[in-house]
Amino acid sequence: MLAVSRMVIVIIYSILVCILGSIYCLFRPRDPRNASIFSHLFGRLAPVFGLEVQLRKPEGFTAYPNAIYICNHQNNFDFITASNMLQPTTVTVGKSSLLWIPFFGLLYWLSGNLLINRKNYAKAHSTIMELVAQFQTKKVSFWIFPEGTRSYGRGLLPFKMGAFYAAIVAGVPIIPVVVSNMHHKIKLNRLRNGVSIVEMLQPIDTNNYNYYSARKLALHCRNIMLSKIDELNAEVAMYEEHLRRMR
Repeated sequence: MLAVSRMVIVIIYSILVCILGSIYCLFRPRDPRNASIFSHLFGRLAPVFGLEVQLRKPEGFTAYPNAIYICNHQNNFDFITASNMLQPTTVTVGKSSLLWIPFFGLLYWLSGNLLINRKNYAKAHSTIMELVAQFQTKKVSFWIFPEGTRSYGRGLLPFKMGAFYAAIVAGVPIIPVVVSNMHHKIKLNRLRNGVSIVEMLQPIDTNNYNYYSARKLALHCRNIMLSKIDELNAEVAMYEEHLRRMR
């Protein structure tokens, strides 16, 4: 019964956000300020799933006018965890098939997010070059899942290179964001589903890298994220064990 109630709430809420959000975006279509507004609205669904989301930013953090945020991509619950960390004037880069999701696809496009066709290298490369061009004319940042697909419990997958080439060419920092393990964490019929920690790490300067050392940059970022994910998973396990004992 709890699972059914949750899904009804999520479906009704999501449809309302998509419809009303699309209407709102018609007054400023494709404006990069839209994306974080609706990303955070979806993030508010976390309590519905019995999940506590803790957000952490580096000490003294101020939003960068131009940067590339990279985040681990685990499963569909990213929309209630990682979505909470999307910064103002930051848009995401997602696969083109998102456009065909009823209600959500239209909102995603109107919010200013970029769609990329991963199966067509020429079009994908063109989208990355569009991203670089926008850095030169706008105060906008981009959020990319460098694994290119959901990991579904397989750990942090190897990174695609597009985000790193773009950051080097545009001369903007890369800011890693990591989410603690969410694989099999949420059970719809369980009242409380524990804690998820979403942490933004220190920006990584890309000025010391060039086009030919992009893979080195990607490996450096991935190693930092792997280490932090392990740290957060251990912290979550200790915290949840403490909560169980308190009950």
